[in-house]
Amino acid sequence: MNDDPSLGELGRLIQALRGDVREDMAQINQRLDRLVSIDVYSVEKAALVKDITDLEKTVQQMSAKHDRDIAAVQEQRIQDADRITQTRRWLVGAVISLLGLVVPVILFMAGGKT
Repeated sequence: MNDDPSLGELGRLIQALRGDVREDMAQINQRLDRLVSIDVYSVEKAALVKDITDLEKTVQQMSAKHDRDIAAVQEQRIQDADRITQTRRWLVGAVISLLGLVVPVILFMAGGKT
């Protein structure tokens, strides 16, 4: 029985144990105060998902607009190239027609002098 603790020692050990448990509970409460509740987390997550979905839609719309703009620019380039080709053809035709009229007149006039 000499090794058994006395009632005073047991009381002090229990008090120390209670103090340790209180400190541990205080630390747990401090950590819990920094956590977000599940309701707030759910609302924030839903808002984040909605924002991402909205951004995806915006990116898709901008991508489609970009594709339409590129197609329009390419179509305009084709039309400009056709217009330049038609202008060149008209100009060559006009010059040839003019030469076709002027050359016989010059030859007639040059032939009439001799």
